[in-house]
Amino acid sequence: MQFLRRAEYAALFLLSLWLYAQNGTSWWLFALLFLLPDLSMAGYVFGSRTGALAYNAGHSFLGVAALGLFIYLSGQEWLWPYALIWAAHIAFDRMLGYGLKYVSSFQDTHLGRIGRN
Repeated sequence: MQFLRRAEYAALFLLSLWLYAQNGTSWWLFALLFLLPDLSMAGYVFGSRTGALAYNAGHSFLGVAALGLFIYLSGQEWLWPYALIWAAHIAFDRMLGYGLKYVSSFQDTHLGRIGRN
């Protein structure tokens, strides 16, 4: 089951990359912004509850979907590369087994525990 889940996220990652390439935007922008959602980990400075909330806000496909809906409804097409970079980051993290965080610990995720036991 874990293989199937990771394969699904790999497919989403590759789809995001393909759509980004079709957009014609610079790969330098992709490289520059790919790890940007990981800045949300800084929320853990303020405790595990704030950290989990911040991390999950930066690593939820709901945020990407909301941005995509905004782009579609507002006609702000120039924002598509940012939505695709964000989606690629989340899919890549999930492909590696990093999930949304529980408040109990940074290592406790919806995909299971990460790190050393």
